[in-house]
Amino acid sequence: MEEEKVGRVEKFFAKPSVAAIEVTAGVLRIGDRLHFKGHTTDFEEIISSMQVENQPIEEAKPGDLIGIKVKERVRENDTVFKVVPEQATS
Repeated sequence: MEEEKVGRVEKFFAKPSVAAIEVTAGVLRIGDRLHFKGHTTDFEEIISSMQVENQPIEEAKPGDLIGIKVKERVRENDTVFKVVPEQATS
């Protein structure tokens, strides 16, 4: 699986377990698989919902600051990668 850097964690909210992510490249959609990587962070999460200013969205693009529910703790400045499925070659 390939990965492309799509953003970084701005903040983590423990109670709702939400990561605030600044999207810096690419487009994120519900169903995409993200890889969170940092000094002590390393896990993958599938986007089940995204929000901008408490409003649900389907797609995020560079410049957006989005909130995504995560199963584990993330930290400020963790890098966010989008896991890209390899194209089938025939």
